[in-house]
Amino acid sequence: MSLIRLIFSALLAASASFTLPQAHAEEKLALSTSLTAPADPLTLSTARNIKLELIPEDDKAMGDLWTRIRGGFAMRDLDSPLIANHEKWYASRPDYVARMTDRARRYLYYITGEVERRGMPSEIALLPMIESAFNPGAYSTSRASGIWQFIPSTGKHFGMQQNWWYDGRRDVVSATNGALDYLQKLHDMFGDWELALAAYNWGEGAVQRAQARNRKRGLPVNYTSLRMPDETRNYVPKLLAVKNIISNPAAFGLVLQDIPNAPYFAAISTAKHIDVKLAAQLADISMEEFTALNPAHNRPVILQDNSDVILLPMDKVETFRANLEAYDKPLVSWQAYQPKKGERLDHLAPRFGLSVEKLKSVNGLSGRAQVSTGQTLLVPINGEEAETESEFAAFNMHLSPIAEERTRTLSHTVRKGETLASIARRYRVSIASLKNRNGHIRQVKAGQTLTIVQSAVRTKYSRPGKLAKRGQNKKYASGKAAKRVHVAYNKR
Repeated sequence: MSLIRLIFSALLAASASFTLPQAHAEEKLALSTSLTAPADPLTLSTARNIKLELIPEDDKAMGDLWTRIRGGFAMRDLDSPLIANHEKWYASRPDYVARMTDRARRYLYYITGEVERRGMPSEIALLPMIESAFNPGAYSTSRASGIWQFIPSTGKHFGMQQNWWYDGRRDVVSATNGALDYLQKLHDMFGDWELALAAYNWGEGAVQRAQARNRKRGLPVNYTSLRMPDETRNYVPKLLAVKNIISNPAAFGLVLQDIPNAPYFAAISTAKHIDVKLAAQLADISMEEFTALNPAHNRPVILQDNSDVILLPMDKVETFRANLEAYDKPLVSWQAYQPKKGERLDHLAPRFGLSVEKLKSVNGLSGRAQVSTGQTLLVPINGEEAETESEFAAFNMHLSPIAEERTRTLSHTVRKGETLASIARRYRVSIASLKNRNGHIRQVKAGQTLTIVQSAVRTKYSRPGKLAKRGQNKKYASGKAAKRVHVAYNKR
């Protein structure tokens, strides 16, 4: 008998659903329309967003997802010393690799299925490893967010809704589909994956201009022949280094966590608002697990208007369904409140049983922010203080700095007259480090390519809605200088 593979697809209609208890949250204060407008009862369907597909006989033995991914590798190797440099970087940081693959276990099955469905090489499924280390809360100075690191304009271009309540760039399903759609567009435009990835990182307009310059000079227009920023020059080699490590982790002294070749999550359709904390409790999972699967929600309430599905671990769907059917209390314990003229945070917070810091945290307010007339704040309906600090921290997880990678790797072509000392001074590294990173060389010659590893500039993080300066690169912790441009006309 054939096995069944569950592949989640964001636009499939629900095939079965049932009605659950209506919420009756008391209106103690003036509530916003978004929380008080009549809505249909919450519905649940494990069939929504799930496509059934028969697994070929040859795939039956693929109990491990890594084996399946290795079987789909199709990108050509590049003759670049940068690949070995990145292999060494990962190999020397087994704890970093372990954290990254632990996060990946939630999302990688879904991403792999979508990559295969589009006929892409499975290396593309590993791209979030170099974009965000599979951290759904990754957030950069240029306001790039989520495992695929979209900035706001690109997210909107690919249909990712973004507002005070919800950020679709952090929605695992929505962002994955948007990223793969864009990568396919770039591949169709440039004809190979190296150039498509360069355009994904650098911008399609930038790649086109680089090709035009080479054509004008009678030079090749392939990836290795184009002049590009160091970040983009390292982008494909870094992905190929990750591919090589996944292909043979033992060769690099690493052990990969087993990831089953089976769905990790199911998509549950919703038609009513519900507290994030309550949804996690009904599924009998931690807030950390729930927000890792549903990182797009900025507030402690899931608004049905923004997202009609939540993701739950496969083994918790029945638990959630049974507990929700039996639940006879309000599904929402928060309300929207508009401060009156002259009201201050330090006066409002005690009124609703919150500290000022918690009130700011749940509303995404900066340290010195003040409220203004007409501004909407989210406050508890019952006026009781939340049980734990972590409940509030979960909603702002994407604002936290991610300080795992403290270095950046550059390549430098030696010019006539340059020495080890002058190059070391230019990049603010030691001569010893420069020698060690380049095979313990004693001198350099013109035309030679050197690898330089710098300490990364510490990335500062801004909150959603607060405009960030677009200076350093958007990467969540890379400190690289080039900016990604993700949409047509060189805008992102």
